[in-house]
Amino acid sequence: METQKFSYDNGIVRAFLYATIVWGVLGFTFGVTVASMLFYPELPEYLFGTDDPTIASLRSGDIQGLVSTNGAFGFGRWRMLHTSTVIFAFVGNGFFAGAYYSLQRLLKARMFSDVLSWINFWGWQLIIVTVAITFLMGINTSKEYAEHEWPIDIMIAIIWIVMGINMFGTIAKRRVRHLYVAIWFYIATWVGITMLHVFNNLEVPLSFAGWKSYSAYAGVKDALVQWWYGHNAVAFFLTTPVLGLMYYFMPKAADRPVFSYKLSIIHFWSLIFIYIWAGPHHLLYTAIPGWAQALGTTFSIALIAPSWGGMLNGLLTLRGAWDKVRENPVLKFFVVAVTCYGMATFEGPLLATKTLNKIGHFTDWVIGHVHVGALGWNGFMAFGMIYYLLPIMWRTKLWSVKLANWHFWLGTLGIIFYAVPMYISGFTQGLMWKQFNPDGTLVYKNFLDTVTAIIPYYQMRFFGGLLYLTGSILMVINVIATVRQGSFEKEVPVEAPALAKISDARKEGEGKHLWLERMPLYLTLLSFVALAIGGMVEIIPTLTVKDNVPTIASVKPYTPLELEGRDLYIREGCNACHTQMIRPFRDEVVRYNGKNGQYSKAGEFIYDRPFLWGSRRTGPDLHREGGKNPDTWHFKHMLNPRVTSPGSIMPRYPWLIYNELDRTKTKDKLVLLKNVFGHPYTDEEINNVDKLVDEQAAKIVEGIYSGDAEIKKAFDAQKAQQGAAFVPVEKREIVALIAYLQRLGTDIKTTEVKTASNN
Repeated sequence: METQKFSYDNGIVRAFLYATIVWGVLGFTFGVTVASMLFYPELPEYLFGTDDPTIASLRSGDIQGLVSTNGAFGFGRWRMLHTSTVIFAFVGNGFFAGAYYSLQRLLKARMFSDVLSWINFWGWQLIIVTVAITFLMGINTSKEYAEHEWPIDIMIAIIWIVMGINMFGTIAKRRVRHLYVAIWFYIATWVGITMLHVFNNLEVPLSFAGWKSYSAYAGVKDALVQWWYGHNAVAFFLTTPVLGLMYYFMPKAADRPVFSYKLSIIHFWSLIFIYIWAGPHHLLYTAIPGWAQALGTTFSIALIAPSWGGMLNGLLTLRGAWDKVRENPVLKFFVVAVTCYGMATFEGPLLATKTLNKIGHFTDWVIGHVHVGALGWNGFMAFGMIYYLLPIMWRTKLWSVKLANWHFWLGTLGIIFYAVPMYISGFTQGLMWKQFNPDGTLVYKNFLDTVTAIIPYYQMRFFGGLLYLTGSILMVINVIATVRQGSFEKEVPVEAPALAKISDARKEGEGKHLWLERMPLYLTLLSFVALAIGGMVEIIPTLTVKDNVPTIASVKPYTPLELEGRDLYIREGCNACHTQMIRPFRDEVVRYNGKNGQYSKAGEFIYDRPFLWGSRRTGPDLHREGGKNPDTWHFKHMLNPRVTSPGSIMPRYPWLIYNELDRTKTKDKLVLLKNVFGHPYTDEEINNVDKLVDEQAAKIVEGIYSGDAEIKKAFDAQKAQQGAAFVPVEKREIVALIAYLQRLGTDIKTTEVKTASNN
């Protein structure tokens, strides 16, 4: 067979490697900033100005600077910015860097198209920048790990397809017959994310000229689809691609073959089949059907086996090479990364059991669990890969092994100082929420009791984040110095014989899986089938069978003003801290009973597009907030939460009080919800939308004024000063938000709750 000469493209790998490093440091910085706001919520006031004389500020005496930010520095928006930067920018670019490097060498072929490679790179960076800008502007959908709006969803789909064409095109022109295990995981990643992204992000734009859209699913259905996506975004963006990198880079760094080929096969197929079923464990004790919760728990527990099989396959690859771990920082990072993977994939199934879920869900335990995976598994695998590639691609030694070891130890300590306080914080929250006195009253009736108790753990978490960030900065110094002393090899000359054509039929004595490894199309199709089964079984019945979501006759769609308030709630990212799901526990019903003492019912959410159940309680649940506090309280609470709730860590939202509500699209929203989704708005309501908004707004303003005459005096003084430029209070954003909050949970205050089963 004639030997063919070609070259590997290191240029695209370098670009993704640099992007990984830059976005990683930014993502960690965003995370540390967000962490600081949980014990120092006055940070925005310190930076932009405040009217609170008790708070130090760079611009004391005036809150206008904070108002002018329009919420761009708000906790809810920055949390989304942090998570998306770490997931899609840091881990995403890291995956692309490792995949573009390893694919070429495993397949003995240059990437299918240099043009597609660079479209992948620049398109992905454009997506990340657009996501950051829109989040800071308050443009988001609120859906966990999928907060970006519909134009960005389309951009992601296009770039993901480009990457797929490039990958499968390279596989088609390979010079190696059998696909190595790392490529199996790359293929499953591409198939899984394609399926998840498309189905979860089905939405209808309000206008093709704007950003706003409404989810194709509502309430319980939206929750099930979202957490099918949310859990499996962790699976197929943060786990399977990184496992592919582990299977390539760990054996390379250790100079040892993978421990077990058979275990690799079992790991791959069992993982991708089981993982997709586990999403409902994020919704235990909620309003989703009981059978879906049971499936989520069952498959989550079963997930321990393939996950630990992969962990052991990685760690046992180092057999005979453990002496190298002492000296080699690359192997140090890989060992801790795989160990963290094992810890996280053991802890996840534990949290999926109903016994522990009732204590751990909605608490900081989940945050600690997630960050063991993100910082340990994803972060350390990326760092190890970077330190491995630097000397090879720049044909030099790493500038400082000692500095890399410092990075390792700072990162490891950072993970410990992050995760352990979050575990303690989570246990503290879960147990304090559930404690009762002998007389049947809650021991900690005020939710703020639990908030103030865990502040020290937030401070320790911040310190852990600083250690981790400091380690990454040491890496940047090491990278720059190594690059400067080395000589980058952009085109790597290679020789390899062309792949001879043979029959697709199985040879005599050829194992089934060995045959499958040389049949990429069949491997891809079987991966799709394995992935699709779980999603179909869990989601299709919920979407199609009406009895799964009983209707409640008293539940009505949101009024126009309430709908606008709900969109403001989403804009500010309020669901990052507040849930809207009262589970059927005695402590939750007692704590959040409002006036009817009922836990949340599936039928209450049929007009919620998207659902807003949340995943964490930094603040109290709001599903029975309606009528619990007067309008004046809500007004003061949004202006300065510490006035109404001493010790609160909620940030201030003064721009809501100053900004005029944009009503120009209110009618269009009602028309879309009626015509596309069948929300029962009448033609009279649609045609008189402005009148309805004005009437409800006037009642709320009257309620604000009647609760505190000083507020009216302040606005009267403002009106006298501004004259014609004065915006009536009835037309301001705060009124819409109050309207929404006062509506929450009020639809089932009737004596008899009529459902589909008792009509």
